[in-house]
Amino acid sequence: MMSEPIVSVLIPCYNAERWVAETLDSVLAQTWPNLDIVVVNDGSTDGSRAVLAHYESRGVRVVDQQNRGQTAALNTALAHARGDFIQYLDADDLLSPDKIRLQMERLQVEPDAIALGEWARFQHALDEARFEPAESWQDHEPVDWLVRNWHEGGGMMYPALWLMPRALVSQIGPWDESLNLLNDTDYFTRAVLAARRVLFSAGARTYYRSGLTGSLSGLKSERGWRSQERVLTLCETYLLQRETSDRTRRVCSLLWQRFAQASYPYVPRLANNAIQRAHHLHSVRLKPDGGRVFKLLAVLIGWRFARRLQTWSGRP
Repeated sequence: MMSEPIVSVLIPCYNAERWVAETLDSVLAQTWPNLDIVVVNDGSTDGSRAVLAHYESRGVRVVDQQNRGQTAALNTALAHARGDFIQYLDADDLLSPDKIRLQMERLQVEPDAIALGEWARFQHALDEARFEPAESWQDHEPVDWLVRNWHEGGGMMYPALWLMPRALVSQIGPWDESLNLLNDTDYFTRAVLAARRVLFSAGARTYYRSGLTGSLSGLKSERGWRSQERVLTLCETYLLQRETSDRTRRVCSLLWQRFAQASYPYVPRLANNAIQRAHHLHSVRLKPDGGRVFKLLAVLIGWRFARRLQTWSGRP
């Protein structure tokens, strides 16, 4: 009897001593029988390497390199992958036991597609996670999926969600190592648009660990904001090259407005440029997101002044 296709699970690890064991345990608990697990230790300075050593006897391959950043670590992991399908996974996120199996059941029928799973946030324990269905949790054509996922100015596209055939991964090329934030949005936008369809696998659950001090997604440096600006520029180009329509220009406008509201007042020039780009694309206006007091202030004094007050009070 032929063996099941190999799924490579690729994990970049930098100073993840506190979480990587739990992450690897969630991979080793998968009900899909044929896994190739590769962890790239990206120059960790904590005890990550010692933790990883305990898993090498269980079949986990560890590749050590000097610190070069997350995207470089992902490209290194991909270069060592032996699988027919690729699962990316951050070193602090988790998979439910049936995640890969449920997605493989769909991809084996439609091997030119990309598989999507469910996601929820947690900080300490999995019982904190609340899986709330989104509009994008359905089978869709690629452009339809992006329009639904970005309909409020953004949507989750983090690595654990996806499972992809190796042929699709080869087609879209490597991770962009010049990006340090939203690199997953760039990569998986390319992947979605290269696939024939997006297949949603109900029950294929992923757990996104949030609230970590110093996490990449929490950086507020100018380099980080510029990385995000470049990703949005690329994603706008990818989508509008595929379809230039009212609906695609609308969601691109919303992406820029969400970026402007998040980046102001940290980088006012980038925020103002984003607003100009958004208004050029579409007349839609995105209401500022926040608590009741913030929303009231945004109406009374404008969202820019409201954001200044918010940051002065210590809110991100």
